[in-house]
Amino acid sequence: MGLEMPILPTSKGIYQRCLTVGNLVYFSGHVSVQTDGSFITGKLGHDLSDEQGQDAAKQCGLAILGALKDHLGSLDKVKQVVKLLGMVNSTPDYTNHPVIINGCSQLFADLWGPMNGVGVRSAVGMGSLPGNVAVEIEGIVEI
Repeated sequence: MGLEMPILPTSKGIYQRCLTVGNLVYFSGHVSVQTDGSFITGKLGHDLSDEQGQDAAKQCGLAILGALKDHLGSLDKVKQVVKLLGMVNSTPDYTNHPVIINGCSQLFADLWGPMNGVGVRSAVGMGSLPGNVAVEIEGIVEI
């Protein structure tokens, strides 16, 4: 697909990026990061357009793919996306959270198809996210 996975930022917390339990891989929240590893920051409804927010969510998806590839050795082991939780750094009156997280969901649908690439999902607004990043996404895949 001609996509480039970003350099994953160094963790500031105590956690695992990915954890396999049975046939499920849980991945911790991955933030919006450029290919060079720099953060995509700002608030939806104030600093960023919906299009910029969708791009930030897509970059989260690419970071997730990089972490899964590191953890599993190959993305071919992923059978399907089970669940995503998308968190959007937004103003209190912003309401397009699902539209923003579509940036990641569409990436996964394009990669694994509409049946295996689309799982259940929540998209919520947050008053702030670490480092003022625009989007953070966590979830579960089946292997």
